[in-house]
Amino acid sequence: MSTTRQLTVPVIGMTCANCVASVERNSKKANGVADAAVNFATEKLTISYDPAIQKPKELLAEVMARVEKAGYHIPTADVELPITGMTCANCVATVERTLNRLE
Repeated sequence: MSTTRQLTVPVIGMTCANCVASVERNSKKANGVADAAVNFATEKLTISYDPAIQKPKELLAEVMARVEKAGYHIPTADVELPITGMTCANCVATVERTLNRLE
């Protein structure tokens, strides 16, 4: 039996209660989503999902597509992390393995 997890993302473009309802309704259609709730004041969408049904990365991609199709936007960003102290190929492999395990 799996426990649900939560994922919170910003949503841009909501201007009213109907927008909130549209984002929630479309997000709930994604595979594995148990619930979706928007906080209009903070412009954030919180999704409760079952990680046994869909991994976070795939879930986010599906929710983003559904939200975008409804006319709203979930922003993304690339992040560059400086990592110091690596001295060999094994260090690089360890960092890569660790980052690839992140959800």
